[in-house]
Amino acid sequence: MKCLYFLTPALKSAHTISDDLHAVGVDDWYIHVISKDEAGLQKHRIHSSNYIETLDIVRSGLTGAFAGFMAGVVGAVVMASLQPFGPNVSFAAYAGVVVLATCFGAWVGGLVGISTENKKLEPFHDDIESGKYLFLIYARKGMGEVIKAMMRAKHPESVHVATDRHFVDPFGDVARRDHPASG
Repeated sequence: MKCLYFLTPALKSAHTISDDLHAVGVDDWYIHVISKDEAGLQKHRIHSSNYIETLDIVRSGLTGAFAGFMAGVVGAVVMASLQPFGPNVSFAAYAGVVVLATCFGAWVGGLVGISTENKKLEPFHDDIESGKYLFLIYARKGMGEVIKAMMRAKHPESVHVATDRHFVDPFGDVARRDHPASG
């Protein structure tokens, strides 16, 4: 499933784009709009984005979990080497140290992610801040070209600015298109 990114300048345009996407068979579940005007989106019943799409919770949480896991392994190895609790410490205690450190790292990473914009949205930050509407349209196999053709035909005011192989990959990058008017 691909994620198509389109920018549009106005709420009225966002509303008609949403209706036209429904007409070509795209459900609300696959349409998410990121905007500073959350109240306008809600008033026009346009499906807005969620925290997974706008904040860096997943990426930062996974990074924190990895760092915690590594710290836990190092801590367990140091504990096994120095034996501060004696030589009869079970493997479960060392595994517990690793699990506890991993969970702590994921928690801290998630807290960092809550305060950070999703890395995939950085190329569009200035547009969103200036009041534009960023559509994230999740296109099933074969629907990508249908959606792009509909957008070119009915919404010349919108610009196709990027395509992501899959938005769910928290470590993938999204590059803004150099020539967005080319479809």
